[in-house]
Parts: sequence; C-alpha cells; structure tokens
Amino acid sequence: MLETPKAADPAGDHHSVSRITLRQVLLSGLDDVVRFGKTYESYRLLPDGRVELSFADGTRESADIVVAADGGNSRVREQYLPHAERVDTGVVTVAGKFPLTDETRRLLAPRLVDGPNNVIPPRGMGLFTAPHDLGDPARSRAGAGLGTAASGGAAARGIGVTEQEGALMDNTGSYLLWAFGAASGRFPTDISEMSGDQLKATVAKMIRTWHPDLRTLIDLSHPDTVSLLPIRTSIPIEPWPATNITLLGDAIHSMTPMRGIGANTALRDARLLRAALTSGGDPVAAIAGYEAQMREYGFAAVRGSLRAAEQFVGDSRVARMGFKTFLRLVQRFPALKAKVFA
Repeated sequence: MLETPKAADPAGDHHSVSRITLRQVLLSGLDDVVRFGKTYESYRLLPDGRVELSFADGTRESADIVVAADGGNSRVREQYLPHAERVDTGVVTVAGKFPLTDETRRLLAPRLVDGPNNVIPPRGMGLFTAPHDLGDPARSRAGAGLGTAASGGAAARGIGVTEQEGALMDNTGSYLLWAFGAASGRFPTDISEMSGDQLKATVAKMIRTWHPDLRTLIDLSHPDTVSLLPIRTSIPIEPWPATNITLLGDAIHSMTPMRGIGANTALRDARLLRAALTSGGDPVAAIAGYEAQMREYGFAAVRGSLRAAEQFVGDSRVARMGFKTFLRLVQRFPALKAKVFA
C-alpha cells in the first residue's frame, strides 16, 4: 500500500473536495443567471454569426458564444466535432463510501483515514482510498480562535459557521471513498446488472486475501453508495478551426480517474477561457488561443491518465513495480507532484 505523506506546507498537501459542495459554492450568487430544467438538443448558425440553441421543450436561445461544458457525453461536441470520440478503456471500477464516525475509525488502520492511499498488489487490480473528513466544526472554530455565529465573531460571516450550515453546504457526513479497479475480463460477465450488495460481494471476493482492514472497508460500506463505473476516455484529435463555439472539461478531454486530474484540468480550462474572453479584442481569436493551450495540456492529461489506468490494472510485475516506484518518487518531491497532478 502506498501512503500519501503529509506535506510540510498545507498548500502543497492533498485535500479532499466534495464536488457537491464545490458546485454549490460556484453557483452561489448566480440565481438570476443560471437556468435549470432545459435539455439541449442541437444548435445552428444564424446568418448574423450568432448561434441558436434548440431545447427539448421547443424553446430556442441565441448566443454570441457557446461554451460546451456538458460532460463526457457532450451533445454539443457530437455535433460540432463528431470525430472526437470517447472509447471504452477495458477498465472497470467499483466505487463506494465507508462512513467515518468515531466508532468506524477505530476499525481501520490510522493511515487509511489520515490521507489517500493506493493499494497495488503484484498483478491485475488495484484499490484507491481517500478520506473526506468534515472534522468537528465546533472544535475547528475554537482551534482557529474564531467566534461563533451567536457571538458575532469572524465565523459568523463565513460559510458553514454552524454544524447545520456546514451540513447544508456539504450534503454529506464524513466518509472514506474507495475505488477498486480491474480489467473488465476479471469481473463476472453480468457485472453491469448487479445491485450495490452484489457489487460489494464481488469486490470482497476479489480481495479476499488482502489485509482485513481493506475487507472491512468494503464490507461496511452501505450498498446504496456502491456503483459500477466503466472507464472511458477521449481520443486526442488534431486541431480544428476556432469559431464562436468552444469546449471545456470532459466535453473535450475526458480522461480516466487514475491520476485524479480531470476536475483540476476542467477548472484550468475555465480560468484560461475566462482570461482569454475578457482580455478584449476578437473573441474568436481569443478562443483560438485558449484552444491551442487547452489541447496541449488537456490531451497530455488524457494520455497520462490512460497510461496510469493501464498500469493500475496491468499484469506485468515489472511495470507495476515501476508504477509504485514512480508514485513514491512523486510523493517525495513536491515540485514533481504538482506537475504530475496539476
């Protein structure tokens, strides 16, 4: 098992982020801008150069610029870049959540609940774990010297100043995420039809010779949190002419989760595109500049993530030993870690 050590500087450490919470934070204050309840169907170019979007309810909207951020199954990409395909990698993961409470923490080795870990046996499969620990809000406030909402301290002006508000923003309690991966051929042929309980039992059988703490992790996860995730990846394509339609995130460079950089890459896209579009000048030229950079780092991330997936489930002992050595090396050198997992 490869443990991720704590960094000397907290800014360089690994921090688990709830995507639910992040989504809520990013949407904060945008109630009058973001509209829900629409299903996109297609677009067409108007004579004046604008883009008209058609929705399933029969409505249409026109826009000067369209940014496709509609995920790996992007319908915008299917029409705009139909040759930009996503393919099955042959890797399947089963993921679940182990609840973290004072009682359940005592059932696991401290290293499992203190940070992320990669479990890489000699052949053919692997397990990734990462805690998402909300901690004790009251204790955290006291340790930081912050007042409570009632006392009018600094925390009164922040998000999640009470346990209730923190829970509202996070939508979940503390948990330890686990993801077991293997080549699809190692799973039963009916894996895609299995319930959460059956998926748990399948993983438990496949790791029956592993450490008891790892088996406990699977056994005590609620079946409702367990799901099957066949891994797909985009295929890097040649540059295309820039227009007033562009893409970001999984809509253009979806990747395997084995390097943990998909969300970071999407956020990098958003920051770069925003800077390009607000710099003034011709928006299509700005999009061209954004896409040139995005293709370079985005497709590099796709290729790197695919290699990591192949190493994660491969049968070559030499390759897997090299993969473990690489991961240990990355953890020892913060600059290399930042580059690999940026």
